[in-house]
Amino acid sequence: MEDEYIFYIVLAVLALIVVFSFVKTVPQGQEWTVERFGRYTRTLQPGLNLIVPIYDRVGQKLTMMEQVLEIPRQDVITKDNAMVTTDGIAFYQVIDAARAAYEVKDLQRAVANLTLTNIRTVIGSMDLDEVLSKRDGITGRRRRGVASAASPWGVKITRIESKDIVPPKDLIDSMARQMKAERERRAEVITAEGEKQAAVLRAEGQKQAQILEAEGRREAAFRDAEARERSAEAEAKATEMVSAAIAAGDVQAINYFIAQKYVEAFKALAMAPNQKFVVVPAEMSGLLGSIAGIGELAKSALGGGDTPSPTPPGRGGQRGRVQWASGESGGSVPST
Repeated sequence: MEDEYIFYIVLAVLALIVVFSFVKTVPQGQEWTVERFGRYTRTLQPGLNLIVPIYDRVGQKLTMMEQVLEIPRQDVITKDNAMVTTDGIAFYQVIDAARAAYEVKDLQRAVANLTLTNIRTVIGSMDLDEVLSKRDGITGRRRRGVASAASPWGVKITRIESKDIVPPKDLIDSMARQMKAERERRAEVITAEGEKQAAVLRAEGQKQAQILEAEGRREAAFRDAEARERSAEAEAKATEMVSAAIAAGDVQAINYFIAQKYVEAFKALAMAPNQKFVVVPAEMSGLLGSIAGIGELAKSALGGGDTPSPTPPGRGGQRGRVQWASGESGGSVPST
């Protein structure tokens, strides 16, 4: 009985071994190659697959997902003999498992070395300014170069990016000084433009102010002329009325003009800053008579009765409160 149990156990183990060697389960995202006596026959797809035990075996297990490959740092000389240090990162995907397994040995190393060589070729054909300013162009050229070289391997190069491009320290300092000088120049240009614009605005403001001032002077002159015209009209009308009164036989109307001139003359003398005393002419009595005539004229104009005109004081007269003394020039000075 014990021998039979051992036989059944051994038979079950052999059956399990045969089953496991006959059935292969491929994970998602992978493809396996099948070799029969060392020769490639077919590719197993993700899922459950059957092979012939003993005759067939699994060769290469390849990942069909997109993979990332770090490109080591290296020194590259540009077209204008500037040394830069650069590294990168490559993204690739296996699209043909058979060719990727049997066309090249160590696929990742081959892609890395191909990318390194292509980076030196692309950067070496460009100036330093182009290398630093046209990274998109560098990326496109490198991807196209590596993709064409790696296509026989069943590999698709999706992207090749530059992680860092570092010029020498002296070039970095020189570029920093150049950038600072350029920014200072731009700042000076902007400042000059601002000052120019401000000067233009100030000139426009002054021009507008002068125009408004001229307009104001013109308006004031117009108003002054209009006022003088109205004053002249009023004076002409007054003269006409006085003349009409004189023509009508009112002789005292003429005294209006005489009194007005005397008053204006005395006003000017009184307002003089260096005038200490006033020399009154001998005809002062005529001035007083003229003032009295103005009063009579005003009364007659208002409809009052006839009032005899006052008699002007003569020389040495005692009616007025002012005594008259003869002066050397023929005039009289009031004495207090």
